[in-house]
Amino acid sequence: MKITKIETVRLDRHPNLVWVRLHTDEGLTGLGETWFGAGPVEADIHDRIAPLLIGEDPSRIEHFNRVLRSYAGFFGTGAEMRAVSAVDVALWDLAGKAAGKPIYDLLGGATRASIQVYNTCAGPDYVSQSADVRPDNFGLTGSGRKDFQDLDAFLNRADELAAELLEMGIKSMKIWPFDFAEGAGDGMDISTADLKKALEPFEKIRAAHGDAMRIKAELHGLWSLPAAKKIAAALEPIGADWIEDPIWMDRMAEIGELVQFTSQPIAGGETLGGLGQVRDLLTPGALSVPIIDVTWGGGITFAKKAAALAEGFAKPIAFHDCSGPVTLAASTHLALACPNVFEQEITRGFYYGWYHELVDQPPPIENGFIRAPGDSGLGLDLLPGLAESNGATVRATTGAG
Repeated sequence: MKITKIETVRLDRHPNLVWVRLHTDEGLTGLGETWFGAGPVEADIHDRIAPLLIGEDPSRIEHFNRVLRSYAGFFGTGAEMRAVSAVDVALWDLAGKAAGKPIYDLLGGATRASIQVYNTCAGPDYVSQSADVRPDNFGLTGSGRKDFQDLDAFLNRADELAAELLEMGIKSMKIWPFDFAEGAGDGMDISTADLKKALEPFEKIRAAHGDAMRIKAELHGLWSLPAAKKIAAALEPIGADWIEDPIWMDRMAEIGELVQFTSQPIAGGETLGGLGQVRDLLTPGALSVPIIDVTWGGGITFAKKAAALAEGFAKPIAFHDCSGPVTLAASTHLALACPNVFEQEITRGFYYGWYHELVDQPPPIENGFIRAPGDSGLGLDLLPGLAESNGATVRATTGAG
């Protein structure tokens, strides 16, 4: 089997998403995805990666994961690494389809049939118009979608939102009220008044539901070490499941200092790429749970190695999802295969809001547990006609250029 064409698909209504489809001479097609910087990712796939893949055997996944990493993509999750990640996922999808097996079987087989989820409490339009992770791009105003407005809900009725999730069998949720503090702009400090305001959603959930709902605190790497210490101390009575990305996650010494300061578990790392950075996050005195984004950090090939590395340090690992349905499918296959994953992130506002508008079968969720879709490869595909719909941009590269 040889790769004959590489195709990318983008949609105006989802400007952060880009899909890649690898076509072969045997009629099989592999699907991949990544999020943020769709234009630069698209350019890198066609200008740099396509000439290295056209005419090649797609089964050489490990080989391509290594040779496609440019010098600019050794670390971090820039456009080159996200392009490699999307292509890597597509290669695994092809491998599964060629073998007639789901990806988790290619990873050694499922360690469970399904895995519990936690809900990242964003609305359907969260970070939808640009790559800026700031309140003015959180989709709180001007949305045409009324259902699953979980970000507005955690800000204004967190106890009711928690009750909704518990009714669905979802027993863990992630919220980020500290992003709305006045000091979040430069992150140097947070006032006592803003601390108290940001704690209100956590306190409402605890008052209404006790420990029945586990709560994760997302800080988006916005804070200095002194401010992060203030926030961590304020969260101590809450008993957070973890504090995620409290500072920039490449500041290993500072992360270690924060870990020593607080009893709250520290998690993070989704914006990092490369096994060396994962290793640094796992060293003694570092964080409790590394978080890997499959379609940012190097694809399924990278993620399975990161999970094994974490297992060697007797630590769990988590796979990030707040992006697109293909990312969730790839993460679910990994979560089912890797024994040290204990839950899979979902974004309910995305999943029920628009994932079904893009793919034929997102991973099924029932009573708070998710399982892989389909029978081979990822188990899902873009909806027929999506690439031909209004606002779609399709670019193709073949052996003829």
